[in-house]
Amino acid sequence: MIQFEKLGIFLSKPVAFVLVFIYLLQSALLVYLIMDKYDLERQIQFQQARISHLEEKLQIFKAIDDFQIGFNEEEIYQITDVIYTESKKYEYDPLFVLAIILTESSFKKGQKSHVGARGLMQVVPFVGKDLANRTGVEWEGSKTLFEPEANIKLGMLHLFEQILEFGDVKKALAAYNMGETKVRGLLRKNRDLPDMYINRVLENYKMLMETYRA
Repeated sequence: MIQFEKLGIFLSKPVAFVLVFIYLLQSALLVYLIMDKYDLERQIQFQQARISHLEEKLQIFKAIDDFQIGFNEEEIYQITDVIYTESKKYEYDPLFVLAIILTESSFKKGQKSHVGARGLMQVVPFVGKDLANRTGVEWEGSKTLFEPEANIKLGMLHLFEQILEFGDVKKALAAYNMGETKVRGLLRKNRDLPDMYINRVLENYKMLMETYRA
């Protein structure tokens, strides 16, 4: 017999073992239920995050589809993916990137400026080549800049480097548009930076926010 003196209970060994087994079984079941609940919550969070990502991608796709000129559906999907991925990489708002593209090229395929800037983000060849050498983008001459994925990767890196260089988004936008050397020259002379380009980017960004994230 097993004596539980404080309770005044006397149990046989088999009964005690059964009670201990039941206690352990209940404990194991409780742990299982807790873990199962935790796993379920984790799956729900994963699915919610996935839905959020898909909704954000859909916003990007809709905006591109509304403004693009000359791209087919497969290219639009490709542009959507690269903008989404690179935005996460550099912690940009994807709609801000779209605002820059709208300002630079009006989302027109094969766009080339009078100074030789090419593609969606209007990257000049000598800058593109330097960026490509440092990022692993395969450089096949200036025609590389007409490839949407390569152009966006190089353009977004270029903007990121200007932000790091100047520590200010507006100054970085000015440098992206008119060149780092010119911006530094104006700053050394304590002159104001031209704001037409900056304002156009910000206006496009506001329009995209109101249209696709309202």
